[in-house]
Amino acid sequence: MFFFLSKTLDLLLDPWWWGVGPALAGVVLLAVGRRRAGLALAAVGLGTLTLFSAPAVSNRLWASLEGDARDTSRRDGGYDVVVLLGGVVASFGATAEEAAWGDNVERLTVTFELLRTGRARYVIVSGGTLREGLPTEAAYLARQLEAWGIEPERVIQEPSARNTLENAKSSKALIDARGFRSTLLVTSAFHLPRAVDCFRDVGLEPDTLPVDYRMRDPAFDSHWLPRAAYLEQSAAALRELAGRFVYRLRR
Repeated sequence: MFFFLSKTLDLLLDPWWWGVGPALAGVVLLAVGRRRAGLALAAVGLGTLTLFSAPAVSNRLWASLEGDARDTSRRDGGYDVVVLLGGVVASFGATAEEAAWGDNVERLTVTFELLRTGRARYVIVSGGTLREGLPTEAAYLARQLEAWGIEPERVIQEPSARNTLENAKSSKALIDARGFRSTLLVTSAFHLPRAVDCFRDVGLEPDTLPVDYRMRDPAFDSHWLPRAAYLEQSAAALRELAGRFVYRLRR
C-alpha cells in the first residue's frame, strides 16, 4: 500500500498535469461556447506551467530540500560499512551489459573514494529491479565498483529494495548479520533528510554524507525566463516533497 501510494502521488504531484489539465479543459469549454470559464481555466493552466518553469521557483524548491542535509561524517573514516542508496542508474538508457548513469551518479563516485581511501571497509549497495530484462541496480553498482578496483568481497549487494524505507530495512538486516558497528549513509543532499528518518525508524543511527548538491544558493543562477528544463526540475523537487509527506503519513 505504501509503495502504491508513493507512486500514485509521484504522478499526481507533477506541475505538468496541473497546467495541461486546466488548459485542455479551458479549450473544451471554449469550444462549447463557455467563453469566460474557458478563458479562466486556460489562464490557470498556462499560469501554472509558467510558474513552475521559472528558475526562481525551481531553484528555491531545491534549496529548501537541501537546506536540512547535514554532513556528520568523520574525516578520518574508519567506518565498518558505507551504505550507498540506489537511484543512480537510469533504467531506460541501460542495457543488461552496460549501465546508464543518471543525475545522482555522485553517490557512486563518492562511495568509491571512501572505499579506495580506506574511510570505509565495506559497502552495501542497495537497489532492486529497474525493469524486466535488466540486472538489479545493486548489481550495476557492484559491477562498477569492482571495475574500478574495489575487491568483490568488500561489496555487499542488497537487490530487493524498491524505495527508501525498503533500503533501510534491508540494509539493517545485512548490518546486523555482519555485526557492523559504525555506518555511514551516502545519498543526494535533497534525499538525505527522508533517508535518515527511514534509517532511524528501523533502529539505525548512521553518520551521514550528503552529496550531489543541486542548488546551494538560488541567487547564483542568472536565468530568469521560464524554461522546460526548470519545469522538469520543479517536478523532481515536488516528487521528493511528496515522498516526505507520504512517509510521514505512514509513521
